[in-house]
Amino acid sequence: MEPGAVTLPLRRGGRPVPMDARAIARHLQALVADRNLADVVRVREGCAGGCTGRGPNVGVTIYRAPRPGERGDHVAIGWKTYVYSIGALNCLAAVIDDNLASR
Repeated sequence: MEPGAVTLPLRRGGRPVPMDARAIARHLQALVADRNLADVVRVREGCAGGCTGRGPNVGVTIYRAPRPGERGDHVAIGWKTYVYSIGALNCLAAVIDDNLASR
């Protein structure tokens, strides 16, 4: 497990919560499920070459939403890895908001 932790709200205006990489991935997956985005958003812990520094780090991948009756193709249309930058966000939900806003 990579080192590091941050303290920030899960959603805008919420109470700050301390989180390590595993907790960040778990909370992001819950936010994805709450928004019914499980078919188009994947979250994973990831150090992307930054494992020796202070994390936590996470990667987000965005996929094209399948049309009704289609299976998803799992070809990424966008992705972003947050290496050493989660703590600079105003809330954890910004990871999802920022990635979906550009799609």
